[in-house]
Amino acid sequence: MKTQLPRDTVRGIDRLITNVQTGHFERALSALTAAGALVTAAEIFLEHDKASFGNKWMWAPVVLGPVGAVAGVAGVFSRRAAKTALPLASAAIIANGLQGTWLHLQGIRQKPGGLSNLRYNLEMGPPLFAPLLVTMVGGMGVLASVLRREP
Repeated sequence: MKTQLPRDTVRGIDRLITNVQTGHFERALSALTAAGALVTAAEIFLEHDKASFGNKWMWAPVVLGPVGAVAGVAGVFSRRAAKTALPLASAAIIANGLQGTWLHLQGIRQKPGGLSNLRYNLEMGPPLFAPLLVTMVGGMGVLASVLRREP
């Protein structure tokens, strides 16, 4: 015998939309920002360590990762932190991600052949799109800070 679900049960994308409308999604996105910041900071540390932290700016995303994580966790538990600390930390992460994209492009240009040997230098040089992933983590934090919070 098949069990019938009540007609008012919300499923799939409708559930997500309901969570955004009621403010439940803001806390979840703050938590995802915290987790994303830690994971990316750890990966960046390992990759920049391979390059012996040859440029002092390589430390910036490693330091900003835990800052974003703390702000994300604080945003889960505090409305005030979600509206102040989280967007500030996230904006710094976004700025650093854009800066990293520029620095990685410069690293690719410094390889033999520069941009005229683009395919090879994209594969062998610094990963051009990796800093944009960091920027997306910052964007999640900014989005979390502007969403409605549950009462």
